[in-house]
Amino acid sequence: MHLFRLRFMRPILVAALVVSVAVPALAQGPWPDKPVKVLVPFEAGSAADRAVRIVAERMQPALGQSLVIENVTGAGGMIGANRLAGLAGDGYTLAGMNMTVLAIQPHMQPKLVKFDPFADFVPVQGFAAIPTFLGVARDFPATSVQELIAQAKARPGELNYSSGGLGSPQHLAAELFQSLTGTRLVHVPYKGATAAATDLAAGRVHLMFIAHSLALPHLPERRLNLIAYTGSGRSVAYPALPAVADSGVPGFEYSSWVALFALKGTPAPVLDKLRGAAAQGLAHPDVAPQLEKNGLERWDMPADRLAAVLRTDFDRWGKVVRSASLVQP
Repeated sequence: MHLFRLRFMRPILVAALVVSVAVPALAQGPWPDKPVKVLVPFEAGSAADRAVRIVAERMQPALGQSLVIENVTGAGGMIGANRLAGLAGDGYTLAGMNMTVLAIQPHMQPKLVKFDPFADFVPVQGFAAIPTFLGVARDFPATSVQELIAQAKARPGELNYSSGGLGSPQHLAAELFQSLTGTRLVHVPYKGATAAATDLAAGRVHLMFIAHSLALPHLPERRLNLIAYTGSGRSVAYPALPAVADSGVPGFEYSSWVALFALKGTPAPVLDKLRGAAAQGLAHPDVAPQLEKNGLERWDMPADRLAAVLRTDFDRWGKVVRSASLVQP
């Protein structure tokens, strides 16, 4: 009788186990079944913020849910990035990051950085390139890179430049410029790049390596002048403007980008759906014009290529930071 009861109960126990495993899976439901947060560790209105908002809006139809942008600022993006690294990779929190946070700050501020850019963040899609220029105050008496270098060498330690803070794109571009030209400029860091650009336009600082998106509001009234492009080749917006590298500073190149990342542990099906939605959003016909209107360029960089770009930039800027003795104690 005992043996009979055991055989009878075994199918019931197996069925109960199957039900107990299946219920959580059913309860979880298909992803996403609620709005998805995209945390951007930069101020609203910044180049990265604008790029993420433009593409995220076009991703929503493919996901069937809204993407809610949350800005968490401070410490050159480190406060937001550190917070992201401690969150669960469930697909409901994403990261809108730029090159500086992932490829520069870990070298500059190793004690402040609490994340591993390769282990804690999973590439989804590159969104936008951030064209950057060498800008000078309207009344600054230099209209070319060579004139600027001549003035800087004639007045060592007198000319100043603004930036969005220690380790910001503007700071690193200026450090690279100084190392290649043998000049010495005074760094004036601000709490954000927008404020740094405003003071350049007001003539309170002499120069700035400024993103096109930040320069745009000041260009119609010529409150500042762009004298060179920091990337390779020529810019899309101002093809007649020479590159810094072609203006007597060989080897100079600064470029940045904005991309979407998921958090480590995000399930593969969620990543697949995210990447499909991001590619679809980026391909929307009004994305490129909207990015250009905001001083950005469409940058279609799928996950595998984005990972390779990050590795290259990480290694390159690590050498720059060390050679310029920029590692913070």
